[in-house]
Amino acid sequence: MSGAIGVFDSGVGGLTVLRALRKAMPDARFTYLGDTARLPYGTKSAASVVRYAGQAADALLRQGLSCLVVACNTASAIALEDLRTRLAPLPVVGVVEPGARAAVAATRSGRIAVIATEGTVRAGAYDAAIRRLDPAASVTSAACPLFVALAEEGWTDGDIPERVAHRYLEPLLGVATPPDVLLLGCTHFPVLAQVLARVAGPAVRIVDSAATTAAEVAAMGLAVSGPGSVRFEATDGAGRFARVGAAFLGEAIREADVTVLDLGAA
Repeated sequence: MSGAIGVFDSGVGGLTVLRALRKAMPDARFTYLGDTARLPYGTKSAASVVRYAGQAADALLRQGLSCLVVACNTASAIALEDLRTRLAPLPVVGVVEPGARAAVAATRSGRIAVIATEGTVRAGAYDAAIRRLDPAASVTSAACPLFVALAEEGWTDGDIPERVAHRYLEPLLGVATPPDVLLLGCTHFPVLAQVLARVAGPAVRIVDSAATTAAEVAAMGLAVSGPGSVRFEATDGAGRFARVGAAFLGEAIREADVTVLDLGAA
């Protein structure tokens, strides 16, 4: 029997990636782990992110995997190479490189704005990935940590998220030569896409990495054995995971279907 595809994030944001993966690979078995006890990763030190990512990966590996998807931009930016080295030959796929490809494919002007967590912006992973694909690209990045809190609280529309979006986006977009692509460099941000699109305006295309990451995993030709299934795991708050996660996954999650794990000392 083929191993499951393991997917992990600091919380429920990576469920947007899982949603795209299930659409691309309906017969595959998935295990999703949200490290909800220690979210967000975006404000943590690089050493902590590497340690947390390793603990999450180890927990998933014990169940037998055919591939690991790091559905967290901060972990992809900081811990991906460590995981690839440590887990080889297991395929390990992050979301930064697919997101960069999607942004480069979408832009017509070569000007791209990236919004992400503090850790992802500090690591400079998107800037580097975009410029590897297009050395002439102009990339501006901004940390938008409040978007994570808004998404986790389910405040994805209305006056409060719109005011926050204006505050974050105006310095990026209100310039003489504005970008024509806004890359969502955090898996929490797609649930705010409607607000972001309104604030950014019709001239700016909103891009995230979920579909591109799913296409990359599907193209690997992994052996899958249907019927498709998902196992949900969290490190704290099964009820909250189920309630908030439903908005990211696009379907209801039963609290009884969420297993709570202890990944070890923080």
